[in-house]
Amino acid sequence: MSKKISIAIDGPAAAGKSTIAKMVAKSLNYTYIDTGAMYRCVAYYALLKNVDVTDEQAVSMLLKDIDIRMFPDGTIQLNREDVTSAIRENEVSMGASVVSQYGAVRSFLVEKQREMAQGGGVILDGRDIGTVVLKDAELKIYQVASIECRALRRHKENLQRGIDSDLAAIQEEIAMRDQQDMTRAISPLKKADDAIEIDTSDMTLEEVVARVMQLVEERI
Repeated sequence: MSKKISIAIDGPAAAGKSTIAKMVAKSLNYTYIDTGAMYRCVAYYALLKNVDVTDEQAVSMLLKDIDIRMFPDGTIQLNREDVTSAIRENEVSMGASVVSQYGAVRSFLVEKQREMAQGGGVILDGRDIGTVVLKDAELKIYQVASIECRALRRHKENLQRGIDSDLAAIQEEIAMRDQQDMTRAISPLKKADDAIEIDTSDMTLEEVVARVMQLVEERI
């Protein structure tokens, strides 16, 4: 595989996009750019500075002080500090969903993502990668799964991590998140015209990765 392409994976919350993206990146020796983590970094920084995430102007003022770095081993640094696990807290997740609706935050992070993606050999996942961030990506995937299936996956993940988990609450949260993501004014979640949809509800991780790798081969 000589030619390096850009791969965009979009889809709703908890559809397993990042898991698949990381596995494919590893197989291809590509850089995985975790866009969701970038929004989490902004929310985390706001919480750290005691800034109300619902105050758009105050959050936008923080952007000039934010430096996000990602490393091949999956480490995420915010202003040179390792925040890999800190940004996965529930409060940060909900905060990320709020700050991702702000124009200034999106512009700031989209610019960063495009910089990181120059030259190909990257895989990004999120809500608007194929429609906004990397409109010219050679391969666009829209990854979906039923709400029940997504909630169960997240529930199992929480239990494995030793986090208290309530399946019904997770299902409600995911449905709410879908509604938020699909109806927001800026870059709502939608499938790009040239994206290939993969429903992972009844697929194993290996099957999804094999399907994506097959699509990559076709593009290369």
